[in-house]
Amino acid sequence: MINIAILGHGVVGSGVAEVLHRNGQSIAHKAGDSIAIKRILDLRTFPDLPYADRFTTSFDDIVNDGDIRIVVETMGGLHPAYEYVKACLLAGKSVVTSNKELVAAKGDELLAIARENNLNFLFEASVGGGIPILRPLDQCLAANEVTEIAGILNGTTNFMLTRMVQDGMEFDEALSLAQSLGYAERNPSADVDGHDACRKICILASLAFGKHVYPEQVYTEGIGAITLTDVQYAAACGHVIKLIGRVVRRDGKIHCLVSPMLVPDSSLLSDVNDVFNAIMVRGDAIGDVVFYGRGAGKLPTASAVVADVIDEVKHLKARKYLCWEPAVPDYLLKHGDYETAALVQFETDDPAALRGELAAQLGEVREVTYDDAPADRVAVLMPSMTEQALTQALDAISHGKAVSRIRVADL
Repeated sequence: MINIAILGHGVVGSGVAEVLHRNGQSIAHKAGDSIAIKRILDLRTFPDLPYADRFTTSFDDIVNDGDIRIVVETMGGLHPAYEYVKACLLAGKSVVTSNKELVAAKGDELLAIARENNLNFLFEASVGGGIPILRPLDQCLAANEVTEIAGILNGTTNFMLTRMVQDGMEFDEALSLAQSLGYAERNPSADVDGHDACRKICILASLAFGKHVYPEQVYTEGIGAITLTDVQYAAACGHVIKLIGRVVRRDGKIHCLVSPMLVPDSSLLSDVNDVFNAIMVRGDAIGDVVFYGRGAGKLPTASAVVADVIDEVKHLKARKYLCWEPAVPDYLLKHGDYETAALVQFETDDPAALRGELAAQLGEVREVTYDDAPADRVAVLMPSMTEQALTQALDAISHGKAVSRIRVADL
């Protein structure tokens, strides 16, 4: 029998306990040993649960218990999760976590501690929730040279953008609906400002390309400025707007960003709607592979966590070789040097003069319009150029003001 502990009995932690309790027999068969929850750390008590006697309010009851071999961290946030996970690894316990903030900020350090102590630190649920992505990326696609990963990594923003596209909702209306359905928090900043997607693409970039990428290194732009006008212009040129986390490797460096992007209707990602997530991996041998499913939720996430627990039970005396190196200077391409095409909307009181100025400065550009488009707007698809060059080109325009700029993704 392998004793484990769970830190936190919130949405994910309670799901982990439920799955282990309900499916214990089949899980034991797959793991090769029975798994018992010895302790659950939480400030609350749950007297009606069948494992009510296993709750504790003291972390010391877990870290100092030599019978506990694996600890599952589902508390979320950076502190005290970081301190608790580090202490468990130093005490000789393998750890599983679903905590993307922890892995994105401290993954290189915690992986190194696990390696030095011949332990495992696994975190499949930290990126895709119930969608398997880290293990396939590390193992099943290991023969490939991965050149790019891009995906819809946040279900809340994808739900909101879907409602804007399909139902014509304004941003605030879509956000209110997401909150009423429990998809968005009362303070939705982590989702709508892109921070959640940023942490996930950092983990994917670190694993795929071998060096730690910190969230503060990544250009991050949320969906708060997206309007129905943007949605209609996107549709007019055969695209749909998605919040995309993307990392691309070029000439030994990587560029990583999170931002709203125009995804072509022909893309595998264009039909991913509502709270579903999808992650595309581009490899030299396999081509494009997409992992699709619900990226969050109690039981889908718990499923991925328990799968990691099973994996650690199988490898109690051996290490899984999931790892990456610490960050290094100049590894990330400067955002201004990254090349992209963009759909730009100009506000102008002289559309003819603006069109002439654009043609003179940029050559032929494709104008985009739709029925009932605002009379004071001109929208054009700008040719691919660096972010810095695009900013300079827009600043040089004198007959109009750029009021919207959305990157075009070749996905």
